[in-house]
Amino acid sequence: MYDPLKRTKALEKSTFEGNLRRYYRFRPAKWYGGIVTGDVCACNLLCYFCWAGDEIRNHPERVGKLYSPDQVFNKFEAISRKCGYTLMRLSGQEPTIGREHLLELLSLLARTKYRFILETNGILIGAEQDYAQALSKFGNLHVRVSVKGTCEEEFSHLTDAAPEFFQLQLDAIKNLIDAGVSVHPAVMVSFSTKDNLKSFIRRLEKIDATLPTQMEVEELILYPHVVKRLKKHNFDIKGGHEPDKVPKEQI
Repeated sequence: MYDPLKRTKALEKSTFEGNLRRYYRFRPAKWYGGIVTGDVCACNLLCYFCWAGDEIRNHPERVGKLYSPDQVFNKFEAISRKCGYTLMRLSGQEPTIGREHLLELLSLLARTKYRFILETNGILIGAEQDYAQALSKFGNLHVRVSVKGTCEEEFSHLTDAAPEFFQLQLDAIKNLIDAGVSVHPAVMVSFSTKDNLKSFIRRLEKIDATLPTQMEVEELILYPHVVKRLKKHNFDIKGGHEPDKVPKEQI
């Protein structure tokens, strides 16, 4: 098992150069009804169900190119003009690694009509309360905290990280609410029991009574390389959705 916070420090050394961050692609995507997406390299979790390819997941320092926040902003604007999208996001891996890079990009987007959706596992926002305060400056920001599993045991099974770091994801939600940041939880349930999901909902209620009604259910997408990885590590795949058959409510 590993410590995601120590892993973050190592990744900042291997996949960043100053304020330059490594990206492996920019694209329009169907999610949220249409969104401009920059796919970043480096994640402090190693989720077995991650849809990123094994090279990106395991060796992010070998993939893509380094970009400044200005260069990322220009890429976003070019795709937006072509597709007519006003939603932006970083995806692929964990966008909160490299705080300076993210905050500078958000500052550039704050001067525009665009809205930014920050998809994060919440580990760093949970560990660093001032991170939520820094994000509160951006009125065009919404945060989606994607919780891995519904309890410590599931989290560790799905990520191979030490189980105590599960709580940081819930702490992130609380920190963001306390800072006045727009936020909702998403939770991967494809590997969860019904009892564990019920317990997770009760934990959300203790943070804020409205959170269970805002909770987004996330289910496994059966990309071939993901299925291969899960089988390699002896996961019992009981369900999920083919990439072209994801329910509309999950897009």
